[in-house]
Amino acid sequence: MNLKSGRIEEFEGYSQFKSVKEFNTHVEMWLAVKKQEFSKGELVGLKRLVRFSVKVPGVSNAKIGTLLKAINEEYQGNGISRSTFKRMILKAKEMGILTIHETERKNGSQSSNLYSFNRFPQSEPPKAKKLNQPKETINLLKTNIQENTKRNEAPIEIDYTFVSDKVPQTFVQLVKYFFKDAKTIEEYWHMVQIAAFRFEYDQNTEDFLSIAINSFKQLIRKLKSTKTVGKPIAFFYGILTNKLKELYLDQLPEIESKPFRYVLETGEVMYYDWLNREE
Repeated sequence: MNLKSGRIEEFEGYSQFKSVKEFNTHVEMWLAVKKQEFSKGELVGLKRLVRFSVKVPGVSNAKIGTLLKAINEEYQGNGISRSTFKRMILKAKEMGILTIHETERKNGSQSSNLYSFNRFPQSEPPKAKKLNQPKETINLLKTNIQENTKRNEAPIEIDYTFVSDKVPQTFVQLVKYFFKDAKTIEEYWHMVQIAAFRFEYDQNTEDFLSIAINSFKQLIRKLKSTKTVGKPIAFFYGILTNKLKELYLDQLPEIESKPFRYVLETGEVMYYDWLNREE
């Protein structure tokens, strides 16, 4: 059954985010790993939809025509086509970035879709299994077979030599001295990619690699000098984003006074300064 169209405030129940800050963080993570799947025009459409999804974080019922008009005005007549926007929507849906709900007017005719952004999936550690209580009578043969089976089924830990080729070797060679597990090293590099994309630095690999290495060294220094670091990878991300933010502002000082301008479906204008938002 289709939803009835209405004011965006009526669809707060479809939001998966507590704030605009949280919503933007999840969008940044999605794009850090999926950006290459979209064409340049499709990315323009996706980012515009993000801007129209701030009144209710992560939810928009803006008409495609309204979105295309805003893009065309921003790019001084060089906007994107309706087919490009629809292609972007289908890709985002297939990747799990968006959930789309059809809406209808009171008379039953179709209205604009409701776009609901999904949270970036977070991997969770496996739940601990309960150990069976020992029985009074133990079948030694059966026990040995079970133990051997468990050893064979136990996941194999892979070291830094199995790290993906996408992670620069310079970064691997540094991190491996402190975290030898391949998955951990890849997670640290994933944080680098997210931070680099956030500050539009993802095309300057050599530059942000140098910053990433310096940030990791600062993390290790902190770990060696204090015991107050709760989550090392989160602390590393904080150091990294601060460095990239400082560099970005040095290169583009004028952006500090130019927050994003959002034109809502109602015509209301909102501004969001993501560079100066609270971390």
